[in-house]
Amino acid sequence: MTSRKTIAIIGGGAAGLMAADVLSPHCEVHIYEKGKALGRKFLVAGNGGFNLTNSAEGEELFNQYTPKDFLEPALAAFNSEDTRNWLACLGIPTFVGSSGRVFPEKGIKPITVLQKIKYRLLQNGVSFHFQHEFVGFNAAYKPILKLQETEITPEADHYIFALGGASWPVTGSTGNWLDAFRLLGIKTLPFQSSNCGVNVNWPEDLRNKFAGAPLKNLQVMVEDFSLRGEALITDYGLEGNAIYPVVPKIREVLNTGKEAFLTLDFKPLNSVDQLLQKVQGKQIQPKNYEQDFKLSKAQLALIKLFTSKEDYLNPEKLMHKIKQLEVPISSLRPIEEAISTVGGISLEAVNQDFSLKSFPHISVVGEMLDWDAPTGGFLLQGCFSTAYFAAQAILMKAPVA
Repeated sequence: MTSRKTIAIIGGGAAGLMAADVLSPHCEVHIYEKGKALGRKFLVAGNGGFNLTNSAEGEELFNQYTPKDFLEPALAAFNSEDTRNWLACLGIPTFVGSSGRVFPEKGIKPITVLQKIKYRLLQNGVSFHFQHEFVGFNAAYKPILKLQETEITPEADHYIFALGGASWPVTGSTGNWLDAFRLLGIKTLPFQSSNCGVNVNWPEDLRNKFAGAPLKNLQVMVEDFSLRGEALITDYGLEGNAIYPVVPKIREVLNTGKEAFLTLDFKPLNSVDQLLQKVQGKQIQPKNYEQDFKLSKAQLALIKLFTSKEDYLNPEKLMHKIKQLEVPISSLRPIEEAISTVGGISLEAVNQDFSLKSFPHISVVGEMLDWDAPTGGFLLQGCFSTAYFAAQAILMKAPVA
């Protein structure tokens, strides 16, 4: 009889747990986690609305990811419907909410989901090793883990790394592993913020008056990319569901050393001509702009800030500013505040099955890899899909019991 292969999974987050679930019926699986419990980031993310995946399918799903072509096979192999079916098998029924977001049924808390996953893994014989922190590789290219003052190297036929990116460092996801891979000669990229707010140099009076004010029914544009949504004025700049999806474009511009601009359309349902018709024949005075153009005080304050006095006093020119206000972005919010990050292991360093080209006995999954996706369940789905795909590839490569 063929002996069972031993798999060591470094990291006890969403991606590591999925890999363990796929492999444990066929292999001896060990999960090594540096914290005292599993899935801390999983639990923290659940506090803000527990999006387990998104109901988008096919091309609609694939198009949410960058780079699409590299991730598409994994997403096709384990898509959002597969995630829902997997959760249902665990006893976690789900429902589709707004914007396709998929949530556990009412009353099911994140800790319950985590406990059900852990229970299944225990049933499958998975061993958990807590407070084991990855600190580097030995001369045989095997991971070194630190337990208190002792360093150990688990013996395994294959190693899966699922250590996460650099966002939410309070949960242990610090990205400190990057140097260890770089020292192996693996191509890595510095972490950068994604799905985050943007910094705008507000004057103090605007910050004091309008921090916390919403900007509703907003069209946001960066170069050739635009979307509708809502933003929030903060003391540092802007954030919200109309801002996060354009962060990749802003980051791209800022990385070239150029100044980045957000173009805001406060009346996306009206053309300039339609706005002019609404006020035609009226004596328009600046003091009546709020009422005549149906603008909020916050919207009007932004328009005034980024409009010359001459244009502000001219209703026709003001119309163009209402439709196309350029707001300069100085930078993105720091990684510590970001929902997710890009950077990490370059996709040039991994095979299609997420094993390292230079060290095929090592696979890297989840947010350790350099990919991007918006919020709304897509980030977690990306972790599940890459982990599932990598685990299936391991099963196909080697004989298992």
